[in-house]
Amino acid sequence: MKIVLIVFGILMVLFIAFQIYTYVATGKSQSQPYQVVRTEDEFEIRYYPESTMATIKANSSSYKEFSSSQFGKLASYIFGGNRDKKQIAMTTPVHMDFGDSVSKMSFVMPSNFTKESLPAPNNPNVSIELVSEDYVAVISFDGFASNETIKNQIEKLQRILKENHFSYYGNFRYLGYNPPYQLFGRRNEIIVSIEWES
Repeated sequence: MKIVLIVFGILMVLFIAFQIYTYVATGKSQSQPYQVVRTEDEFEIRYYPESTMATIKANSSSYKEFSSSQFGKLASYIFGGNRDKKQIAMTTPVHMDFGDSVSKMSFVMPSNFTKESLPAPNNPNVSIELVSEDYVAVISFDGFASNETIKNQIEKLQRILKENHFSYYGNFRYLGYNPPYQLFGRRNEIIVSIEWES
């Protein structure tokens, strides 16, 4: 019994150390730059400058189905699945844009790359896109994302924008900042493009 408790204690220490390491490592990843232009109790408005993204599209409108089937295919590109077999650093957040039938997932490319300097993907379903500057409304939530939590957060942001008389357009998008094995300190966001005049 004593040996079992000792082994269990060691495993718990290793688990906690791994979670702390994951939390710290995620915080050190290069993140997509933005500027906060307005902050309220429940939401904020951000300006995102032009960015370069690697994107994959699929016929799906479900977060669970889409993320599980497409993440590995897109990640393959930055792990060497490209013409130059080049390793590209992972950045945060992962973007997911859910349409009625077609959805897309995007990784923001590190700032030292341009659309022209990035190697061509081996997977024909992965494309390199230049995304225009954008003003977005944002709400954040913690924990693990699911189809239900994303739906609820989208409805919450819709309500907030209506109450604050903001016009929005395009699909609501999900931003995820953490690997699936990180249990604590998780960060999730829902964003949508808005009409904004500086």
